[in-house]
Amino acid sequence: MAYKVYLAGPMYKLSYDEATAWREEVWQKLGGKVKCLSPLRGKAFLKEERELRGSYEKYPLSTDKGINFRDHWDVQRCDLVLANLAGATRVSIGTAMEVAWAHAYGKPVVLVMEEGSVHDHPMIRECSPFIVHSLDEAIKIIKTILDVNI
Repeated sequence: MAYKVYLAGPMYKLSYDEATAWREEVWQKLGGKVKCLSPLRGKAFLKEERELRGSYEKYPLSTDKGINFRDHWDVQRCDLVLANLAGATRVSIGTAMEVAWAHAYGKPVVLVMEEGSVHDHPMIRECSPFIVHSLDEAIKIIKTILDVNI
């Protein structure tokens, strides 16, 4: 059975392509030996949006309840959370919640965050045992923690 890694990160006011690009990169670099759970899976309908703005009540997976339920469930069932906050210009409340859920369920969090980030807060740092500055560093840690040779 493949390990599952949940890919948390800001999406608000990004295009669908911007929000999925780094997630695709992680999936490719983990070589298919790790199942990546993206909060954007099954939401190709969002490609039509100029920028993502939160919930979309006409799509069950993108209602307030749909987003919260599935993301929470994914964090519960994953083995590890990769929270990519690199380049964030505003606080991502959803990502902060996902980090907190992971911590509450005893899931390791690998956090990508620059020094001086808007997310640089004691509670985020305390819930994230591994804080790095790049996706490549995060991927190395994930491979080591999960003992996956790729």
